[in-house]
Amino acid sequence: MLNRRILRIKAFKALYSYAENPSLTLSEVEASLEMSCEATRSLYLFMLAVVNALTDEAKNRIEAAQKKFNPTEEERNPNLKFVENAIASTLASDPDFKKIISKTKLSWDQYDAFLRKLYESVRSKDYFKDYMASPQRSIKDDAALFVRIFEEEFEDNADLESILEDMSILWIDDLAYALTYCCKTVQDLAQGKTWSLPPLYLSDMSRTSGLDSDKAFVTKLVRAAYLGYDKYYEKISAAVPKWDKGRLFVVDIVLIACGLAEAQSFPEIPVKVSINEYVDISKYYSTPNSRSFVNGLLDKIIKDMMAQGEIEKSGKGLM
Repeated sequence: MLNRRILRIKAFKALYSYAENPSLTLSEVEASLEMSCEATRSLYLFMLAVVNALTDEAKNRIEAAQKKFNPTEEERNPNLKFVENAIASTLASDPDFKKIISKTKLSWDQYDAFLRKLYESVRSKDYFKDYMASPQRSIKDDAALFVRIFEEEFEDNADLESILEDMSILWIDDLAYALTYCCKTVQDLAQGKTWSLPPLYLSDMSRTSGLDSDKAFVTKLVRAAYLGYDKYYEKISAAVPKWDKGRLFVVDIVLIACGLAEAQSFPEIPVKVSINEYVDISKYYSTPNSRSFVNGLLDKIIKDMMAQGEIEKSGKGLM
């Protein structure tokens, strides 16, 4: 499930926690890394469960309207296309999905106010109106609808952010990734695939092992960055001698340290790939000027370390 981009972000965050609290042991940093990885999959499950929660909200509204003393014609004969969507029924009847949601207690039951507001937002959109107006019914159309919901209703949603913050401090930054995986899941269901809990690491989905294992990659990266942090810090300081050490931004130091650890620990990964990855991460977690700072320092220090034999790269495209 987790690709190397998000694993690099998690490695960066684990090392940042150590930089802010040097009393943390390697075991504690690795434990926080594992917890962060598991949290992303839990967030995916919670967000996927909104399919049934939102469908139930629509059902409850229809049932309440039909019980009115004098319901309208539309209330007596409602359009049931959404409440009978095949994605919700597929997940609701899947024993593995029901079991994992029950076991993890990832329920939307206490967030009825949010679900009411969400449903009002969805049903006001043209994409939903077009879906309801079409006489055609298919699981592919149902999947396409939920993809639009996942793509348009949750990011930058202050109410959802509040819910996620209350549930886990590890969730907010992973929302976009979890939503992307939810879209993939409903599209898979539309193709007739059976839902199954995704392996935690992307490489595990293709049964890759050894050096190609994403778990081995992120574990080795965090260990190297943790154990070499003081050395990397000194190299960073030496590279900017006119800067007071106190003026160095901790986030930038950690990003550069991760980049140096990766360059030194993975001879098979091209230098440009490592540099570009941490420069991209800096766009989201550091200052506007950090991109050029991280890029320049990583490039300079890696070249120096290669000249001194501390980093070895061989093969076409690795330099």
